Amino acid sequence: MSNFAQKHTKITTFHLLAKTNPKLKTELRHRSKWKKAVLIVPLLASEFTNPEHRSVFANILKELRGASYLARIILGVDQAEEEDIRELGRLISRYRLKNCFIQHNDGPGFTAIYDQLSEAGFALDVPGKGRNMFLSFGIAMALGAESVGLIDADIRTFRREQLDRLFYPVQVLNYQFSKAFYARLRERKMYGRVKRLLLDPLLIALKRKFTDTNEDKILRLVDFLLNFNYQLSGEVVFESSLLKRMHFAMNWGVEIFTLIEVYRKATNVAQVDISYDPFDHKHQPVSEADREKGLYNMATDIVTTLLSALVIEEGLEISDHFIRDLTVTYLNVGDSLVKMYADNAGFSGLTYDTNHEEAVVHGVFKNAILHAGDLLVSPYQLVDRFSTFVGSDKAFEPYLASGLLQTIAQTAQKAQIKLFETPQTVSWERVARRLPKIYFDIIDVVEQEKKRYLE
Repeated sequence: MSNFAQKHTKITTFHLLAKTNPKLKTELRHRSKWKKAVLIVPLLASEFTNPEHRSVFANILKELRGASYLARIILGVDQAEEEDIRELGRLISRYRLKNCFIQHNDGPGFTAIYDQLSEAGFALDVPGKGRNMFLSFGIAMALGAESVGLIDADIRTFRREQLDRLFYPVQVLNYQFSKAFYARLRERKMYGRVKRLLLDPLLIALKRKFTDTNEDKILRLVDFLLNFNYQLSGEVVFESSLLKRMHFAMNWGVEIFTLIEVYRKATNVAQVDISYDPFDHKHQPVSEADREKGLYNMATDIVTTLLSALVIEEGLEISDHFIRDLTVTYLNVGDSLVKMYADNAGFSGLTYDTNHEEAVVHGVFKNAILHAGDLLVSPYQLVDRFSTFVGSDKAFEPYLASGLLQTIAQTAQKAQIKLFETPQTVSWERVARRLPKIYFDIIDVVEQEKKRYLE
């Protein structure tokens, strides 16, 4: 059983103090009579066509049948052919889900919407989960949603009650944002390695550094992030007026970027213990040798997203020395946390491989921090060194007279702005200002697609 401590005045923690609450679903259903709730499930076609994954997704559909308070379930599908979508339609019919809508991102209707958004300058040319989610949010708002939830399609242990708990603070209690937390366990082993072994020790290391230098502005954000029990969970619910103002990262930094946006834009925030039992979904490979894959790639995106936000919004100045010092502090904290997790696992009779966890800290996440720092710092060191070299050699004097150093400085400034901008979507508030008819266009496509796949 969870405890009931509240540790942050901006974040209300909803603890699972009893296994069931019979009033929860009744209150959600009652509130849904005048407050429309929509759920979004982004997925790849392989998650229902591949036999290995199909049973997981089928269970999610079966459980969602009992969520009668949902006005609409939007299934945003990437990498799907026409026959894949028709197969999904048959699967939905098999589980008798009457409120589902298939968002076929590669079909002609929504391809036209993406083209319209890209032509308006919103840079949505590259397919991926970020683009998929962004359009799903637009569809939800076009349908008049007031509460919009998001879950992944690979949750092996999904139960409808988990979704009820996640929606409750926003749908019934009028919170602006709700985020899930849970214990990531499978076969008596701890998972959630990126949260446990990268993000938490990195945030603690940042807190130590900024406590020493009395940088209160940065400390407030770091403290906010640290007080989430599971910063990287993908299960969230937004109140629609907040959602319209949100930007979303289009890389693995999406969850941490979302929390930073929530910190800036929301006033009442909840985190919810959604699962009495262990919670499990698909795991990424560690990928020690390839920084473009697995946990290595994920870690790099998370670190660059976090540091970029601290640089742009909070005024952090980073350098080689800062990154090295931060990495040393991170390793000290990480080693301490590994021992704490080992002790905690032993207390509960779980299997825990201390050597492997230490190897992930030292061989993957440490290198990811250094790589992220190199990506953010090295271009400016190169500019400084090149400018010094050029300015000290008489052979460059004719070029200096024509403004070479000024050109370098201007180019470096533009590159700096671009480098520290996390790849992200715009807000739907801005989209609606630029394209006043966009919601009407989306509804037209929705009506056409319903006739094609679900009628």
